[in-house]
Formats: sequence, structure tokens, C-alpha cells
Amino acid sequence: MRRFNTAGPVREGEHYMVPPLERLDLEAVLAMIRAQAYFVLHAPRQTGKTSALLALRALLNSGSVGEYRCAYVNVEIAQTAREDVALAIRSIVNRIGREAQITLGDAETLALARDIDTRSDPNGALVEFLSRWAAADPRPLILFIDEIDAMVGDSLVSVLRQLRTGYTSRPRHFPQSVVLCGIRDVRDYRIQAGPGKEVIVGGSAFNVRAESLRLGDFTRDEVASLLAQHTTETGQEFAPEAVEAVWDQTGGQPWLVNALAFQMCFERFMVRLRDRPLTARDVMAAREELILRNDTHIDQLVDKLREPRVRRVIEPLLSGGEGEHSHADYTYVRDLGLIASAKPLRIANPIYGEVLPRVLTSVLHDEMARQPTAPYVGAGGGLKMNRLLSAFQDFFRQNSEHWIERAQYREAGPQLVLQAFLHRVVNATGRIEREYALGSRRVDLLIVWPTGDGAEQRFVVECKLVKDGRSHSRATEEGLAQTAAYMDTSNADAGHLVVFDMRKGRTWTEKIYRAERDFEGTPVTVWGA
Repeated sequence: MRRFNTAGPVREGEHYMVPPLERLDLEAVLAMIRAQAYFVLHAPRQTGKTSALLALRALLNSGSVGEYRCAYVNVEIAQTAREDVALAIRSIVNRIGREAQITLGDAETLALARDIDTRSDPNGALVEFLSRWAAADPRPLILFIDEIDAMVGDSLVSVLRQLRTGYTSRPRHFPQSVVLCGIRDVRDYRIQAGPGKEVIVGGSAFNVRAESLRLGDFTRDEVASLLAQHTTETGQEFAPEAVEAVWDQTGGQPWLVNALAFQMCFERFMVRLRDRPLTARDVMAAREELILRNDTHIDQLVDKLREPRVRRVIEPLLSGGEGEHSHADYTYVRDLGLIASAKPLRIANPIYGEVLPRVLTSVLHDEMARQPTAPYVGAGGGLKMNRLLSAFQDFFRQNSEHWIERAQYREAGPQLVLQAFLHRVVNATGRIEREYALGSRRVDLLIVWPTGDGAEQRFVVECKLVKDGRSHSRATEEGLAQTAAYMDTSNADAGHLVVFDMRKGRTWTEKIYRAERDFEGTPVTVWGA
């Protein structure tokens, strides 16, 4: 029985899959190979890069598109060599030799790999090895190098420069085409070549790159097709609303799509009960389980939040502030998959949008006692938002200074504290949906609270930040308009505006208040903090 794949390349017969070659512009790729081009394929982690390369390798070796020899090598094993160029080149040459034997039945190349002297001339050994391998057979040699950006320092520089050196000898005495694959485009590498050495830009070390291809996420139709394969095989149906919810929550990110579907459909790799169609509620329950489980995919992403260049892009999004990042920062964070490729600048998908504030407030979550839900729930099961936000004011007054002082993302600190507090109450029964708008000085929260029989309450909570030099009254008026607009688009039952007054010299007596306001006929409760 096939299943949704969440680890490693897809395998036909084992996994539901979007055919990897259909996700490439195959004609363009084959044209570049025929033109003897060296190029780059890059995409965020667990997007399907390796699956695409392996499928392309099989196609080239099949003889159906021409007589080629194609080998794939993952060079992540050379990462630990760091500045030891000889060790890195030795591990890569050995890996290529083994791949040649396994994939092409080429025992002579494995013997050649063992014969190459990488110690006396490490910066020429890879050129020599690839030259002799290419010359040993009249069929053009194609080489795919995966996880290239896992390498660091002098080792990475040496590999790139040796590929550049051999480039002019192709195709008779060097690979006709080389494809470098990783998270980032090689031109965005900034390589610290040894302690205290100059920073080398990857594009200068590998300036023979003809093109850079980016593997995208699944389309809406591809998500639907993947889910339909499970229905065909097991009879377990996805309601149309569930298919739409998977698309909405993941934005088509391949690992997230597969992980959500696996969570809904399998238990320890066994198909769950198929007594009813899966619904949007099942999708949201699976989303929460996925976030709480903190799988490697998510853990690897959130680890990047500590990097200054990531913080410069992400923090203004979380706070609604103005961004002050370079284009290099932007492309790096985009290539990590944390932000969407298309403008406007935004978090890549709602699942990441939920994960990021939780991770950034994990210390606060650990320290904050779980808030009892009962005091905030009425006799009919409805959520008492006024009581909940009043309790937040008390909490913020007592704890905000201590926590924000220690926060990694201090500019977004007040909004993150609010989200952490609400999460400790709401997520036991309901959920919080987040919208981040760069440059708006606001963050939009939508609290969805089920009240039974399929009914639900929907509350907008808008956050505004007032800093020195900014008018409190103007910020409030802007916030009222924004809250009313978000209430309209989200079909909310009530709206709340939380105004954080971060101006110096303001007392808590001045900052804490509650006011009932009206914006063009829409009532909004304003909370000072």
C-alpha cells in the first residue's frame, strides 16, 4: 500500500506522488544539457529537489533522450571536512566512484577514485578525477551534485573552482553538464574561506553558471491530485473543503502537504478508519498535531530564526513594522522557504505563520502557567473575549518588561506576548489565525471558537504599536479602520483593538484602559497596554 511521503525522495510504488519530472521545465533542462551548460537547481528543504534529480538521472541513462552517462552524488558527507580540502575532496571522489559503480555498473571509475591522490594536490584532484572519468567513455558525462551548499569554507571554494577549471575541457575531458543542487543559488553563497580570511561570493568561484532554476511548490491542482490518489487506493475521501484547507494551510509546500495528509490518513503507517469523508476540521486538527510534534522539517526552519539576516526580514513581518533588510537578506530567507516567493512580502504559509510566534515565545510558554479555560467560557459555551483581554492587560502589566527584555525579537515582543497568552487559553478548544502585514504597524489575529453543533464565534484582535515620535490618537484611529476592515473580510462577530504604548515615560495607569469605540457603524473595543 502506498502512503504520503515525509522522508527522503519519493519512490514509485511506495508513495503517492506528483511525477517529479512534471515539476521541472523538462524541455528547458534537456536543452541546457545538450548545450553543455552548467546550471543550478535550488529550492527550500524537502521540496522535491532530490526526487527530481534522481528521476532526471534515470531518464538520461535510459537512452530515450540521447546517449548519456549520468551520475548523482550527495556531497553533504564533506561538510564535516570544513577547511580540510584534501579530506573533503577524498570523500567526494570516493562517493562519486561508488555511485558510478552502483548506477552505471562502472567498476573502473570506483578503482580510479581509489587511485586518485587527494593529499598532495587537493585543489587539482577533483579536476583530474573527473577528466579521466569523462575521457574513459565516448558518451557525454552528466554529473548532478546535491547538497552542495552543505559544504563550507575552503572545501566548498575548492570544489567550485575545480569545476570552473575543468569547464573548458568539456565534453571530451570533463563532464558535459554539471548541475549544482541546494537550498540557495550559488550566486548567493558568501563563503568564509578559513578563519580571518576574505569572504568569497559563490558566483565568483563558479562563474560558469548558465542558468538558475528554482523548483516551486505544488500547485492547487497538484495538491488535489495527490490527495485523490489516496482516495482511489483506499476509498477514503477528502471533502472539497478539506482539499481547500490543505492548500490554504500549506501554500502547496510539498513536505507540509504530505505531512498533513499522512497525519490525517495514517496511524503508524496503517490506514485509519474510512467511515466518513475527511473535513476541514480534520485538517486543522492534523495541523495542530504537526506543529506540536515539531518534526525535523519545522525544527530546521525555526533554527534559522537565530540568524541576524533572517531576523532582519522576519521581525518586521511579525511586528507589522518597516523592513530594513537588503536584497541578499530577502533572497536568503526566501530560499530557505520562510517567506513566499511572490510579493507582497509575507510568511510562506499559515502553518509557518503559526509556528514562528510559538517558537519565539517558547520560553514564555514554559514559564507561563497554563491558563484555565473555564473562567473565559460562558454558560452557552461561548468565549468571553472581554474577560480574556482584561486578564491579558493584568498579565502584560506584571510580566511584559521582564520578558521583552530577554526576547530575541524585541520589536515584535508585545505582539508575541499577546499571542502567547491567547494561545494558552484559546488553543485548547479553538484556534488563532494570524495575518502579518509589513509596514502596517499592526498584526491581525482571528480567534475562531467552536460553540457546538458546527457553530463558531469569530473575534478579530488587532495589535498596534505606538513608539516615541508617533501619535497615540492617530495610531488608534488607524487601528480602528484596520480592525473594522478585517472584521468585514473575516466575517467576525466582534472586533478588539489592542494598542501597545511603548513610549518612554508613560505610566501603567496611563497605558491601561478600555474604551468602546465605533468606526463607521462598526463597534470596536479598544484595549490599552
